[in-house]
Amino acid sequence: MASLKELRNRIASVKATQKITRAMQMVAASKLRRAQAAAEAARPYAARMNTVLANLAATTKGRDDAPALLAGTGGDDVHLLVVATAERGLCGAFNSSIARLARDHAVELTGAGKTVKILCVGKKGYDVLRRQFQPQIIDLIELRGIKQVAFSNADDIGQRVRDLFAEGEFDVCTVFYAEFKSVISQVPTAHQLIPAEISESAEANGGTSAYEHEPDEESILTDLLPRNLSVQIFHALLENAASEMGAKMSAMDNATRNAGDMIDRLTLTYNRTRQAQITKELIEIISGAEAL
Repeated sequence: MASLKELRNRIASVKATQKITRAMQMVAASKLRRAQAAAEAARPYAARMNTVLANLAATTKGRDDAPALLAGTGGDDVHLLVVATAERGLCGAFNSSIARLARDHAVELTGAGKTVKILCVGKKGYDVLRRQFQPQIIDLIELRGIKQVAFSNADDIGQRVRDLFAEGEFDVCTVFYAEFKSVISQVPTAHQLIPAEISESAEANGGTSAYEHEPDEESILTDLLPRNLSVQIFHALLENAASEMGAKMSAMDNATRNAGDMIDRLTLTYNRTRQAQITKELIEIISGAEAL
């Protein structure tokens, strides 16, 4: 049985940890408001961009001169997986769920005889994937020093992806991130970037809309497709930022509650041990008095 001093030290240690987790929960809650607002503000723009691309894609579909970012290379032998995770932990299963989705996708592609390359955005995803896919990881892009993700950061990543595509390093590119639903719900998501993935509903809406383009569709797509790649990456990073703060807030709340439960159990054990020690001392005193 632990001594009273050991129990006191352990209670003090858990209380100190509880203060830290409560403070981290409050910080995550304050950051979540900004991150959630940014993610929700980016969704209509990304969706509208998809609709515009659907309208333009309807005019170039099946043509030999269709832009490569829209039509792809014509093959799917080499896949690039852009895995976006957080730079830090203490956010529950947020990082591991994204990495698990990417890992399962990579295993499935490898089993089908495809070549897989991985571009990690965020250190935590890299730490998980390097255990099994170290040779396939071509680079790690860290955003540790960035307090708030800007479009320029996403554009740099998009430029790296476009350069790799121009060099013929891959045929298909997919980004993995967590879509923010609520504080307790972040859904791991895979979204194909190259060839540009356009939903059937957006394509139907775009194809039936009567637009006149100036200049021609090819010129617009030449400028719009690279921008759309960066926009979709930016959207993924914003969703990740909100999801990370939501997951961290939930994880720190659970940690604070668990610390409180542990303090209650340790306090109960401490009081019982102290009472038993006092009772033992009283018995010894009474026994000694009776012996005299």
